Amino acid sequence: MKNFFKIGEISKLYGIGVDSIRYYEEIGIIKPQRSESGYRYYSIHDIWRLNVIRDLRSIGFTMEQIREYLDHHTVLSSISMLEDEKNAIAKQIQYLQKLQKNVEHRLHNIHSALSLPLGEICLMNIPPRHCHLLPEGYKNEEEMDVLIKQLINLNQNRLYIIGSNQIGTMISLPSLVNKKVLSYQSVFLIDEEGEDILAGGHYLCVTYRGDYRQSSYWGQELIQYAHTHNFKVLGNLLEILWIDIHTTSDESEYITQLQLPIE
Repeated sequence: MKNFFKIGEISKLYGIGVDSIRYYEEIGIIKPQRSESGYRYYSIHDIWRLNVIRDLRSIGFTMEQIREYLDHHTVLSSISMLEDEKNAIAKQIQYLQKLQKNVEHRLHNIHSALSLPLGEICLMNIPPRHCHLLPEGYKNEEEMDVLIKQLINLNQNRLYIIGSNQIGTMISLPSLVNKKVLSYQSVFLIDEEGEDILAGGHYLCVTYRGDYRQSSYWGQELIQYAHTHNFKVLGNLLEILWIDIHTTSDESEYITQLQLPIE
């Protein structure tokens, strides 16, 4: 068995980048020998240290923590480090389980959106929904994106919003009725940890595919349907983005649901 290895051999055998190996040398964690021609040669001891660095870095240990362990490791410090590793791995498992649940939820929502009936008005009983809400209006998608980013920042634990069908807006009912225009009053992000609440109750709902300008037509259709069937409209129109730019760049694939609160 070889006792010394070149930097390229180490990088290939152990999956550690050459730049990383050189950085560890610069900060003094490993100290390879030099040949007369200037080539670095790494010993079995260096390889052990590189393996420890790689493993501990992969679960979030800082370079200072690793340096301290490598320079002063004993049986007791090794036990302590292994306990710390176990705890760090447990946290990573918890994070990955949360990530898996999130991905499964988003996949379910996208498949559900694709199965929604289009252009059909229906009556739904929707429970109260916790959300983060920003009572700020906007005029275009670029302004809306800024507001959505602000909403996401309200809960740093959120992993993704792709395909979540949890983004929505409120459309002014008076503007839609009197002026036939879409006036966006606020944006919200449905989240069980949100401090705001979208009222539960009965909603007239309709789902359409394509660009958001259709919300004007379908919103008026919902209002007309409510009047024809003697429902009382209770508030502004909700626009729920089931499939939007976060899921597809093709506007024709957007799926939006309008929800009109009534009694």
